[in-house]
Amino acid sequence: MTIIKFFTLISFLLISPLTFSESQDKNYQARLQDVMKARKLMDKKRERDKFKDLAQDLAQEILIIDTHLDTPIQLYMQQDKNGSYEDITKASSLHFDYDRAVSGGLNVPFFVIFTPPSAEEKGTAFEMAEELIQILEDIMDKNPNKFRLVKSPEEITNNKGVMQVVYGMENGAPIESKLSNIKLFSDMGINYITLAHSKSNHISDSSYDENKNWGGLSPFGRKVVAEMNKQGVMIDISHVSDAAFYEVLRLTKTPVIASHSSLRHFVPGFERNVSDDMLRELAKNEGVIQICFGSEFIAEKKKYPKLIVTVQDVADHIDRVKNLVGVDHVGIGSDYDGWRNFPVGLEDTSTYPNLIEELLKRNYTREEIKKIFGGNLLRVWRAVENFSKP
Repeated sequence: MTIIKFFTLISFLLISPLTFSESQDKNYQARLQDVMKARKLMDKKRERDKFKDLAQDLAQEILIIDTHLDTPIQLYMQQDKNGSYEDITKASSLHFDYDRAVSGGLNVPFFVIFTPPSAEEKGTAFEMAEELIQILEDIMDKNPNKFRLVKSPEEITNNKGVMQVVYGMENGAPIESKLSNIKLFSDMGINYITLAHSKSNHISDSSYDENKNWGGLSPFGRKVVAEMNKQGVMIDISHVSDAAFYEVLRLTKTPVIASHSSLRHFVPGFERNVSDDMLRELAKNEGVIQICFGSEFIAEKKKYPKLIVTVQDVADHIDRVKNLVGVDHVGIGSDYDGWRNFPVGLEDTSTYPNLIEELLKRNYTREEIKKIFGGNLLRVWRAVENFSKP
């Protein structure tokens, strides 16, 4: 009898919890599934936070070069009768200011000396270029702890506390048919020249202009290519017509850049962007395309009627360059302060980490990200400078 009672008690202890659970909590499995879902969501959040934190760290660790910021022309247009303009050493209304650039990890902004086609028509392009350079010099002279001029890739450091300013020239109009002006501007710190802008000029046809005066480069434009090679100035083929693009590549002895262009594949018919064939030829030249962030460059209105694009769309352009010709031929040239609309997540110079984060999610390595955010441009810049040395 004692043995029977013992086994009865053991059976009760083993069976009763299960019986109790089934009778008292029929939703146990559903609750368990909710817990598992919550765990998965938490794991995803941890993964997102990991990428975000890593991207922030990388942005402050690696060299970030943006080859196209139009901040100078914005300051030029802001000038009042006293010559005053917004202070970019602190928070401003522009896409670039010192505080946001530092927070975004920017080391080397290429500030653009932009002259519109009207300046060539009026004969004022050279004078306007000098005035724009003077604005930047004044800012640097007053704030040596925040800005310094860099004229050579050898002068670049990874100092995140100082903006290492490089000049680019958008529109070759200030050359004014004088090859000697290329050396003059190079001595001032101009390290690339975009041959044309929105209208064909005395150097090259423009992608935006239906009036293709030269069928590519002008006779003088061909001399400009040779002289830029000689002076160690990078040739920028953003804005030029397709014919001019191919002609430059036939003539140049050095790699070239597209300082702020994206891919025509995503915006069919937009000549301002680079076609797949042009991209392949650029890669053969050992050049680099610096992806422009402007929304109209990233997506076509047919697919995005309100042109609300995101950082993911920009990463798609980088992906395509990598897949077609390799990661050695892509960089960034935002066009901040020079365009109207920018993607969600890439609104200003504080947001470079968001693009780094997206690339990390797409399994880009640290070395690949270093190339995209500055290494590839430095390679081209050094090659151009070395060619010009005796």
